[in-house]
Amino acid sequence: MTFRLDHAWVWDFWFADDGDTFHLFYLHAPKSLGDPELRHRNARIGHATSPDLTDWQDHGPVLGPGDPGAHDETATWTGSVVRGPDGIWRMFYTGARFLDTGGNVESIGVALSTDLYTWTKQPGPIAEADGRWYEKMADSTWPEEAWRDPWVFPDPAGDGWHMLITARANHGPADDRGVIGHATSPDLHEWTVRPPLSRVGAGFAHLEVPQIATVDDETVLLLSCDTPRLSAARRKADRVGGIWSVPAPTSLGPYPVEEARLVIDESLYSGRLIKDRTGRTVLLAFHNSASDAGFPGSVSNPIHVSWSPDRTGLVPQALQSESTPK
Repeated sequence: MTFRLDHAWVWDFWFADDGDTFHLFYLHAPKSLGDPELRHRNARIGHATSPDLTDWQDHGPVLGPGDPGAHDETATWTGSVVRGPDGIWRMFYTGARFLDTGGNVESIGVALSTDLYTWTKQPGPIAEADGRWYEKMADSTWPEEAWRDPWVFPDPAGDGWHMLITARANHGPADDRGVIGHATSPDLHEWTVRPPLSRVGAGFAHLEVPQIATVDDETVLLLSCDTPRLSAARRKADRVGGIWSVPAPTSLGPYPVEEARLVIDESLYSGRLIKDRTGRTVLLAFHNSASDAGFPGSVSNPIHVSWSPDRTGLVPQALQSESTPK
């Protein structure tokens, strides 16, 4: 069954797999707010577990906003979890700070755990947008300083760690500045912000929840962008948004995001790839629309995905016989 909560909307999420149990970390906010758009200012991180990515047991909230003045004083947003060589699990998450003057400043924080159930925040932020390459609040009319959705993974050659980040470049048309931000660390503790791993002009105002994964022995970048945040050129070409895939020459880029292909339209969003216990690559996402029923706010069942016949993008297995959406 899909993962849902009666009392709260659920949207962005990420996984940790301890070898026996799948751990789901998810954003949620109370339905008593009335308007689903208010969920972003009231987001908390919750935790659920499953043996099979289908039957879930909820364990409730594990991380919430910080004290006034903290980088995460308003809300805690999307992240990722990795286990370091010291055996400690680290949750890298987005801290959101909404300003009285309008706008939202985002930055990256981290929390530690020995068991994936109890988490302790560390002093932060550990990484912020660097104005040498990335847009800051004063650089444009964009309503936020985008620096969120950290995806952390080990260097393929064993040389430390990499973080992919939803970011915006400090130049280019306002609707086409979306880039994959980059930071590196030798030890998961000290982080250095680097230039972006993709170029402006790819057709996206932002590239949300990036993830690097391997599907059928080939590297893919997964990301999400809905229709309103596509560039004017993509919208003019009758493109719709949703979950996108980009064949990547290496896990470290550069990523040709201009070649992104739609995997599933925006009725599902914030897709995540993971291998199930049979070794198949499956995608889960949150339900983003349900006709007149309002915002569903629940996580889908696993969807088996693989490469399209021309290897230009991922498609759900049921769509293998259809043309690859673009």
